[in-house]
Amino acid sequence: MTLIAPAKIGAQAGDSQVPMHPQPLADLDGEVEAAIAENVMPGAVVFIAKQGEVVKHDAYGYAARYTDDQFTEMEDPVAMQENTIFDMASISKLFTATAVMQLWDEGLFELDDPVHWYIPEFTGEHKEDVTIRQLLTHTSGFAPGPSERLYEVEGNREDRLEFVLREPLQQEPGADYVYSDLNYITLGVLVERLSGERQDVFVEREITEPLQMEDTMYNPAESLKPRIAATEYQPWTNRGLVWGSVHDENAWSLDGVAGQAGLFSTAEDLAVFAQMMLEEGTYAGEEILSEEAVELMTTNWNEAYPGQDQGLGWELNQSWYMDDLAEHNTMGHTGYTGTSIVVSPNHDSVTILLTNRVHPTRQTVSTNGIRKKVSEKTADAIYAWSAESMQDMVERLLTREEIEANTARSLNLHLTAISRYEQQDNQAKVLKHLESFKFLVDYFQGLGDINGPTYHDLQRTADYLIGKWQ
Repeated sequence: MTLIAPAKIGAQAGDSQVPMHPQPLADLDGEVEAAIAENVMPGAVVFIAKQGEVVKHDAYGYAARYTDDQFTEMEDPVAMQENTIFDMASISKLFTATAVMQLWDEGLFELDDPVHWYIPEFTGEHKEDVTIRQLLTHTSGFAPGPSERLYEVEGNREDRLEFVLREPLQQEPGADYVYSDLNYITLGVLVERLSGERQDVFVEREITEPLQMEDTMYNPAESLKPRIAATEYQPWTNRGLVWGSVHDENAWSLDGVAGQAGLFSTAEDLAVFAQMMLEEGTYAGEEILSEEAVELMTTNWNEAYPGQDQGLGWELNQSWYMDDLAEHNTMGHTGYTGTSIVVSPNHDSVTILLTNRVHPTRQTVSTNGIRKKVSEKTADAIYAWSAESMQDMVERLLTREEIEANTARSLNLHLTAISRYEQQDNQAKVLKHLESFKFLVDYFQGLGDINGPTYHDLQRTADYLIGKWQ
């Protein structure tokens, strides 16, 4: 299945064959615009697809607005466009992990092989025990980042990579989960050692070119600058306003090509990459990964660290930004510049929010609120489509132990009756029983069987469905 253009979006969204309620998607516009008004970010692009059909792709605010970190306005600010190119920041790690697993598909290593077998310089106390899988799952024992700013390390890219490879561990391998750029810088070196090519060359040939991701690259050409979202004003690196060059200082010091950051892309291109994962490694006839590699990448290897569910590269089941889309197999990642992606196999959906929240300074309000809201409204659009889809929501709440089995049973029985009236196209009965459903939710909350967030989720979804039938 390939991604196809929107069908009757906007005022006619309800005519689409995709089972998503149009109102939550429309309400999302106000949420994004409010975040921009509150200076969470200057601009954003939202992209949502389900079953291979694009149901929302909109741009908001500005791609470039300020000349410095004092918020001095540009004479000619650049409006955000649907095809604006963003600095992906840590979403780059997903492409590094994919490159690693392509080499695994070639049989060049096993996941539990020690890293130093392939990178001899990767040595030191306990480092000989670090495996490739531990780098991929952030359980290697490394600190979050290098002990020194890499742009202050003397020498060239090779010298700075050598510095990274000499970094000591913070703790023993496997002792804990610590999200670390050092893991992925090292994995970038692994890709280069095994392939014999610099990472950007390998990623272009093996990932972006086969997927026809023409707007995805490291070190974008100067000619693309008008289409690129500006990031931070950085006097400490003597770069001034960073615009068209990678924001991450460590990746910048590595000539813009590193395992942890450096990739630029658009929402549409990123959605193609996500759809490839939904289709078990193949998109439009191009096999990027084997089905076995995809299965390994989407398996939670971090059961020993509750709440830190992690595949190979992909984060799993992170409700702090996936919200009601979060399930055991929901994949995602975020990026420091204000990017995020959520891929739900259960709903066959892709949800992308790209922002330039570090423009003109990283000292701004967190984007986590709007990230979560975009996921919430995507979930609302899915669950509020029908009583049957609301039953899927109840089952999800039960699986996550947010409601008890008896509560779920009562809610589902009521929704089964509503579903029957929906099939009969009996508007009056549907509306009457949806109001009764809301009273039932009130009743369970009064008993203490439903917590506050779950109560609001159920009531909001019911209200959306009521709106559909009125």
